[in-house]
Amino acid sequence: MAKFVMECPACKKYVEGRTGFFAKKKLECSCGNVINVKTDKLISKKCEHCGNDVVIDQTKGEKAECPVCHEPINTMAEKSQLVEFTCRQCSMRLQVAKGVAEYTCPVCDCVNDVQKELGKKEMAEQGFVSVIKYEGDNNTFVWKHPVEDFNMGSQLIVHESQEAVFFRNGEALDLFGAGRYTLETQKLPLLDKLYELPTDSDKTFHSEVYFVNQTTQMGIKWGTDSKVGLFEPISGLHIEIGACGEFNLRVLDSRKVLLKLVGTGDILSRQHLIQGDGTTDAATGYFKAMVMTHVKSYLAQAIKDQAINILEIDSKLDSLSNALKNRINANLEDYGLTMSDFFVTRVLLPEDDPNFKRMKQQYADEYLLVREEQIKKAEAEAEAERRTVEAQTEAQMKIIGAQGEADALRIQKQAEADAYRMQAEAEAAEMKWKGYTYQQETARQVGLEAMQNGITGNGGGGGAAAGGGGLAGGIGGVAELGLTLGALGGVMGMTKDALNPILDSASAIGSGVVGAATAGGDTWDCNCGTKGIVGNFCSNCGAKKPMPVDAWDCECGNHGIVGNFCNNCGKKRPEPLLDMWDCECGTKGIIGNFCNNCGKKRPEAVADTWDCGCGNKGITGNFCNNCGKQRE
Repeated sequence: MAKFVMECPACKKYVEGRTGFFAKKKLECSCGNVINVKTDKLISKKCEHCGNDVVIDQTKGEKAECPVCHEPINTMAEKSQLVEFTCRQCSMRLQVAKGVAEYTCPVCDCVNDVQKELGKKEMAEQGFVSVIKYEGDNNTFVWKHPVEDFNMGSQLIVHESQEAVFFRNGEALDLFGAGRYTLETQKLPLLDKLYELPTDSDKTFHSEVYFVNQTTQMGIKWGTDSKVGLFEPISGLHIEIGACGEFNLRVLDSRKVLLKLVGTGDILSRQHLIQGDGTTDAATGYFKAMVMTHVKSYLAQAIKDQAINILEIDSKLDSLSNALKNRINANLEDYGLTMSDFFVTRVLLPEDDPNFKRMKQQYADEYLLVREEQIKKAEAEAEAERRTVEAQTEAQMKIIGAQGEADALRIQKQAEADAYRMQAEAEAAEMKWKGYTYQQETARQVGLEAMQNGITGNGGGGGAAAGGGGLAGGIGGVAELGLTLGALGGVMGMTKDALNPILDSASAIGSGVVGAATAGGDTWDCNCGTKGIVGNFCSNCGAKKPMPVDAWDCECGNHGIVGNFCNNCGKKRPEPLLDMWDCECGTKGIIGNFCNNCGKKRPEAVADTWDCGCGNKGITGNFCNNCGKQRE
């Protein structure tokens, strides 16, 4: 049963195994990884003799040979020889077997190319280098070149977003931007002043070269290491919160970074600034305390001063982030760094804290109360609006109804007037055909009635003169005749020859009586030109006597309103102060007990009336409204 060694795929260390029928098929490495002999026995490695990359079977042990040069490639001597190198990221001193290709640093988890690092070490030990360039990763702010002795004429390569700084005795001297440079005395004026540089290209000079990465390091995480205690400004309850987020960092001044942060170190990475998951060494977390202090103090102060509702703090994260960035940058500038962005991505609330639960309940109750008041206010406004609309609608309906009644009454009266006018025009046409005018016919009829009743044109007959006033007696007699248009209808059929015997005397008497009545009665003028009309209709055109317009004025300024509602604002007509009534003949707003148009008595009116000697009866006032005689 032969022995062999196998390289662990996880840590690159070697584990001893045995061949044979009863040998273990799985080997356990000191790092905890379990190696499957059957699947992990073939590896690719570089032959130390010929330099070729070949595949070997590790289970062959010392019998394994390089398929190119046929030299032993898996001997125990090679595996047991240890070499030492520096981790390219954290500068930790590491020891591994000489033949290991890669090795993961147990401190920073950086994967190191062992053969490459050994080559650098060998180059540094030889004391010269022909090309100086950055060989770190993008997460590193400052990287120190492992070689400190350089030949004059060496090539310096500085990439974009980088700066190379030469140091001597801890002092930053010459600085180079992006480009390719040949190191000469004229290119290193500060170093030449400090000590005389050799002009011979074969000679070397001692100096330290630092490459400063000026790219923005994105997504550096931070988080409060303890809770922030504060009194919630609205509820007054004490709660504890936390915060976390990310920030972006870049180098602002290369010299300040080197002098104040790097010093004699070999590297400055993002792990040195803010401690991450606890895997970094004790030198990490340069700015962790500063960031935590600013976050805790300002977060509590901002919530208190601005009275921020802790349940709505997510809406304030932008302003809080900007304020914290400005505060932290004021301190970072002294170290040559700046935060291009600072983000508070989350505020951790104490969901299990009884005070926090009580605070949320208070906010919920307050919100429900405010919401209920808003609903009640909206309902009240809707109800008021509904009532206003109903009132406006009702007023409009009343106006429309009043206008409709007025229009209907006007149409009815217009129809009556048109009918009477047509009848009057027919009678006038008939009289004209017979050779008489309406005035002559009326005077004749009055004269005939007066002659039959013993009334003469000079006021005699019927005892009128004895009554103390022939004219008054004559008018009273005419009034008692009860002349109507119906009585005249029988006369219209008479021919002119039949009326001639009595025409002259009747006309004279009638004209005198009518003239007397016109002089002492209530007359009116028609629009057709006829004046002094006694009756309710015009004797020329048949138009009805115009009724007095019962108009009123509204408070809104509208004047001459006929209906019961104002056609401007819809207000109802005020009730009359006097006890008025309307007659069936159409006269409205009568104050007395009798209609002043047709003489009809007020319905169910109880009044102190008296009868005049002229024949007028039911007089309520102290004077007769027919003859003007005073009440006895």
